[in-house]
Amino acid sequence: MDGQPTAHTDASVLDRRGLDQLIEVLRARGYRVVGPTVEDSAIVLAELESGTQLPSGWGVTTGPGTYRLRRRDDAAVFGHSAGPQSWKRFLHPPRQHQWSVDRNGAFTAPAPDDRPYALVGVRGCDLAAIAVLRRVLCPDPNADSPTAQRFQQLFVVAAHCTEPGGVCFCASMGTGPAAGPGYDLALTERIDDEHGHRFLVEVGTENGAGVLAEVAHRAAAPAEIDDARYAVSTAAGRMGRTMPDVDLRQLLRAARDADVWDDVASRCLTCGNCTMVCPTCFCTTSEDITDLTGEHAERWQHWSSCFEPDFSHLHGGNVRTSGESRYRQWMSHKLGTWFDQFGSSGCVGCGRCIDWCPVGIDITEEAARLAQGLPADSAEDP
Repeated sequence: MDGQPTAHTDASVLDRRGLDQLIEVLRARGYRVVGPTVEDSAIVLAELESGTQLPSGWGVTTGPGTYRLRRRDDAAVFGHSAGPQSWKRFLHPPRQHQWSVDRNGAFTAPAPDDRPYALVGVRGCDLAAIAVLRRVLCPDPNADSPTAQRFQQLFVVAAHCTEPGGVCFCASMGTGPAAGPGYDLALTERIDDEHGHRFLVEVGTENGAGVLAEVAHRAAAPAEIDDARYAVSTAAGRMGRTMPDVDLRQLLRAARDADVWDDVASRCLTCGNCTMVCPTCFCTTSEDITDLTGEHAERWQHWSSCFEPDFSHLHGGNVRTSGESRYRQWMSHKLGTWFDQFGSSGCVGCGRCIDWCPVGIDITEEAARLAQGLPADSAEDP
């Protein structure tokens, strides 16, 4: 991300028109501005041409295997929880062209796409997911790969969460409801009869300060700052879900042969929805294709899932043939061995895997069942 953390401690306030102007300024600076909008009965992420495309007055009702758009009583634009898409699709696209070659040996690399992204409305859980992806995909942050360049050029407008959804559990994962470090600007949306529709703005980088300087804003009063912070802090107590307060790495190591896995396998369809909507799952595979004449061939990279039958295929067969082993691998990696590889959990508590599981499997419930089913000393914090 451009710029370094600044010493800015004062907050500012944008009105609703100021938010639209912020999007205009980012577009004028050459960013592809991506934010939430309503499409196909869901709040999805798409490139915005103006602030009028934001989901004004829309909220969502979520639960295991349940997602419904609903009308709000106000015009809030960030009054909803995570939708079916995450910001991963822009930073780590689901399908990427690797190269093409003709029979005569002419090799063609994909055309560079170096227009930077500005992401508007990034919640704390998703900001943490972006940090996880950065560690996983860009071990050398100064690399000149297309993926590294996307992260280097990224501009983030975070949105502190004041209304968690029915499947959210970011508070128990330490990723929200307040957005952590990594943003250029952070907004807290507030609406009331006295002051109207407004956004408290915090600056995270010099680049963010430069953008804010081009947008009409005013200094925030101390009471407005206190009100915004209180709204975010109280959201932590209204989470729809909670991950059990145990050492998850130790729990999953001790639970390898637990009966819970058999029960989950009896319900799991191994469809891979949980990995596709997860904001941190990063696995890919490559596919070579040719035209009908055999004169032209291409290689494409696309997302893969550990629930796919061939994902663990080695010489002579598949290592994980059962749904039980595939779900156990996914959950054990996400909550346990991810720490060993990347130094943090692979779960940020967004709840998408619960929302978009066709049979409503809940990772927090399964973790709680594992913790209850083991001897007390097997799942305690060390």
